Amino acid sequence: MDEPQLKPMPEDWERALAIVAHPDDMEYGMSAAVARWTAQGKTVDYLLVTRGEAGIDTMAPEETIRVRAAEQRAACDAVGASNLEYLDHPDGTIHDTMRLRRDIAAAVRRHRPDVVLTTTPRDFFPGGMYNMADHRIVGYAVLDGVRDAANRWVFTDLTGPDGEVLEAWSGVRFTAMGGSIEPSHAVDVTDTLDAAVASLKAHEAYLAALDWHPDPDEMIRSFATEAAPRFGGVPAITFEVIGLAE
Repeated sequence: MDEPQLKPMPEDWERALAIVAHPDDMEYGMSAAVARWTAQGKTVDYLLVTRGEAGIDTMAPEETIRVRAAEQRAACDAVGASNLEYLDHPDGTIHDTMRLRRDIAAAVRRHRPDVVLTTTPRDFFPGGMYNMADHRIVGYAVLDGVRDAANRWVFTDLTGPDGEVLEAWSGVRFTAMGGSIEPSHAVDVTDTLDAAVASLKAHEAYLAALDWHPDPDEMIRSFATEAAPRFGGVPAITFEVIGLAE
């Protein structure tokens, strides 16, 4: 039986905040959508929960932090993502979920986005690969943190960099999770696949240290091609959208 067609992701918004666990998480497909949106004049900021210090087996964490920060900045530049921030939770062992929810709520209140992006918290990716703990923990914390940010009686002591009280923000229209086995929406990335490939290739040291990795160009284009039959034949990146009233 044919799978149901995916809905177009709403694009009548101005500002998005992407919250993911590691450098490179946005670059496995979602950056193609980011490139489309920034080309439309939208603002997309990145918030990384860790600095990816445990991600390169052949490199000490202190050096890895420096290298991966530069690579992530280049990846952001490739797709027009502007601000890049880190929360400095421990890579590979994210565990303090209440602190994480608090940090995410503060970021949402400070950035005041219309849309929040993250990776799926589901146990498996399409194709059957098991999703690692950091991704699962961050995905659920993002969903909770967006709700927390909207409640003025939760985390009432949050302040901004200048000491100002961060007021509740209920303006997030929806949260879109990439890499889900249960996608509901998709984004046409016909014109932005080159930028997405460039953003993944920017993680040069990280990719080189892996035992094996698919060719970035082939990988990103295959994601878009696989989604096309469910999106009118158009190359697309898929999202599971939570909280959208339709």
